[in-house]
Amino acid sequence: MVVDRRSEVRKVLIITLLLNLVVMAIKAVVGYLTGSLSLLADALHSVTDSANNILGLVTNQVADPRPDRDHPYGHQKYEAIGALGIAAFLGIACFEILSGAVERLIKGGKPVSISPNELWILLIVLGINIFVTFYERAVGKRLGSAILVADAQHTMSDVWVTITVIGGLIGVWQGRVLNIPQLQLLDVFLAFPVAILVFHSGWKVLTENLPWLVDKMAIAPEVIHEIAMDVPGVINCHSIASRGSVGRQVFVEMHLIVDATDVETAHRITEQVEARLEERFSPVRILIHVEPPAYKSDRISYDFQELE
Repeated sequence: MVVDRRSEVRKVLIITLLLNLVVMAIKAVVGYLTGSLSLLADALHSVTDSANNILGLVTNQVADPRPDRDHPYGHQKYEAIGALGIAAFLGIACFEILSGAVERLIKGGKPVSISPNELWILLIVLGINIFVTFYERAVGKRLGSAILVADAQHTMSDVWVTITVIGGLIGVWQGRVLNIPQLQLLDVFLAFPVAILVFHSGWKVLTENLPWLVDKMAIAPEVIHEIAMDVPGVINCHSIASRGSVGRQVFVEMHLIVDATDVETAHRITEQVEARLEERFSPVRILIHVEPPAYKSDRISYDFQELE
């Protein structure tokens, strides 16, 4: 049975959007006042956090898992498309951070000026980011929401970015206290690992969601074969295919030969196969094609030879 949990996802996205807007505003103001390139880059990263929440709200509105006439397999791929949008935002943020750091190294800029009070404010911001990450990821995993898990991954990258930036700004602050002007370069140099962290987060989101969109195998056919053959009355199981994503929605097809002389018995056996797969991989939609004994095959799944 397909469950529509979009209202719960929407609630989480609204909460995290409001918190991300607060974080973004604080970083931008403190970054402008101190002249910190790394902190302004971090604020840019937080802009993508807020944009991702808005994107998530839009895709969540249309990602209805229930099938209809025009979309008999549901609309959940919209959610994966939204997650790929997050990866694109991360790529843009990475480019902006790198270009800003290179420009500062070449042309120079105004020295960074940071105070202990501003550092304490940034620590509060870090706490908000950590809360958003764990809250969104926990709910996303419970609901099986791709957009929440992807957005939590993005926010986690923001946590590491903020930790890196705060560490650099502490070094800059101590450089002023100890009269070591060379520590000013920490602000620029730390912008580069920030960009690497941002890129890594985007790549992970991309690799987790692209297979769903291109219908990559969701469950190994050998696993499905073992479950089906364990059901009493199943003689042969072949031509197994699956797509989707385990925990979100999986679609399974297979050909089955059963020990039955009437339709009612054959139907009962296939229902047992469906029940066991549903218990293991729910939510899952299963299509079973019952064949006569002459169609018995050792080919569990498909290969290039069968398609030629």
